[in-house]
Amino acid sequence: MQVNIDQTHWYDRIWASFIFFTRLPFWRLHQPPQECYKTVVEHWPLAGWITGGLMAATLWVGSMFLPYAVAVLLAIVVRLLITGALHEDGLADFLDGFGGGGNNRERILAIMKDSHIGTYGVIGLILYELLLAASLFSMTPTIAALTILAADPFAKMVTSQLIMMMPYARREEEAKAKTIYRKMSWQAGISLAIQGLLPMGLFIYMTNVSWEYVVFIPFLVMYFLYLLIWRKIHGYTGDCCGAVCLLVELAVYLVVCAQHISLTTHLSLLTSI
Repeated sequence: MQVNIDQTHWYDRIWASFIFFTRLPFWRLHQPPQECYKTVVEHWPLAGWITGGLMAATLWVGSMFLPYAVAVLLAIVVRLLITGALHEDGLADFLDGFGGGGNNRERILAIMKDSHIGTYGVIGLILYELLLAASLFSMTPTIAALTILAADPFAKMVTSQLIMMMPYARREEEAKAKTIYRKMSWQAGISLAIQGLLPMGLFIYMTNVSWEYVVFIPFLVMYFLYLLIWRKIHGYTGDCCGAVCLLVELAVYLVVCAQHISLTTHLSLLTSI
């Protein structure tokens, strides 16, 4: 029997997001109604609190007992295990589709749906992981951990705007996850903004990072990717969302890297007070 989404409990929708976006066994404790999975994007940044929190904790604690480079790589591995490489799979499919599909919409969609990875996907994933590891390694453990805590939910909040800006590119029965995200209400939009902006606001306050860059540049990355996606396939897919999320998050790391020396000085002054 189909259940009206608005008649489900609020915690069912949050739980569905945790189940959908992580591989942690939340489903063993509670299984929400199937309709709740249409709303998972509305709580995507909240799932980022979990993935970002565990990744940041692994890096920060690991740096106390292991060489810092090992702690960085271990943190990346932990997130891959927690998410099941969900977004990395989307990035690989996105790069294969948009790299090898030319301007043929149906070919791009067909390539993205293919489970095999191609040259664009392999090279793109290698470059992405190298940039991610290098950017984190260039920061101190404390700055890196704080950046992860802020960047993960923020990138998910920014990326979620794609489902408000364009329709789904396929029919629902053709979707990989067999569901299409619903358009968000203004209440859901406010909740989403709080989930993504609260960690970023705390990060900006603690580090004195230039907020106009750390906020504006990731939004700019999302907008240019939106224009590319709209021009090529006139709609989003789950792979597009995963790819945009990782690239927006990487933009945050690169902006922080560019300001790392001044951030370290400010944080040292703040902790000495």
